[in-house]
Amino acid sequence: MNDANFTRRLVFLGTGTSTGVPMIGCDCAVCSSNDPRNQRTRPSVLLMLKEGNLLIDTTPEMRIQLLRSGIRRVHSIAYTHHHADHLFGLDDARLFPRWLGGPVPIHCEQQVEDCIRRVFHYAFTDSGASASGFVPKLDFLRISPASPFETLGETVLPIRLEHGPFPVLGFRVGNMAYCTDVSRIPEASRVLLEGLDILVLDALRLEPHPTHFSLAQALEEIAILKPGRTYLTHLSHGFDHGPTEATLPSGVSLAYDGLTVEF
Repeated sequence: MNDANFTRRLVFLGTGTSTGVPMIGCDCAVCSSNDPRNQRTRPSVLLMLKEGNLLIDTTPEMRIQLLRSGIRRVHSIAYTHHHADHLFGLDDARLFPRWLGGPVPIHCEQQVEDCIRRVFHYAFTDSGASASGFVPKLDFLRISPASPFETLGETVLPIRLEHGPFPVLGFRVGNMAYCTDVSRIPEASRVLLEGLDILVLDALRLEPHPTHFSLAQALEEIAILKPGRTYLTHLSHGFDHGPTEATLPSGVSLAYDGLTVEF
């Protein structure tokens, strides 16, 4: 991936809510839809960078998402936060050290590391640490808002966002930013989202929600930030892809699982 002509790519692995779409037991038109864009797994993206693939969040469907998108290697992982829909696929990262030659770099805040150590406690016991290939091998690298870090030949800027009462992170690489699970962008963070070519932004549903942007709120933020192009993610079964897409303003689209964008 060191080719001078290499183009970075953003791969949408999952674009759904914490329940996914279709939802278990739901017979609504979207959950019953034959449009593959309405089949939404839990939210995650992969950035194809100069020196490897950076995975943002490890959803419960991580294995399925990577296989479906033909992603054979993950070289580094960054976390927005530690909620189950963004974390619980981490055990499948046990395979990654085979081609990395060592532990998987995990870029996260302290509370995320603390949660990982509780949930995947077996990876950190004496027996787990000595077990080859049977538990995830992880190398925690602390990150903090507004403090850039280097990975895979790129500079990544963590951005503080608010997910209801929960502090979470968005990430900016070049002129692309990924901001999922957000209900408020602090003013200091909004400055860090200026001049974007591509913005990925949370838009859970039409109605207001205590921990996510509604569609109207997301569009208000887009009007303030003025990115070149915006892709909405973390989409509930309230959005039928085709009909909803037709109502969106120019430069705004619904993301869908498997969508790949150059940046």
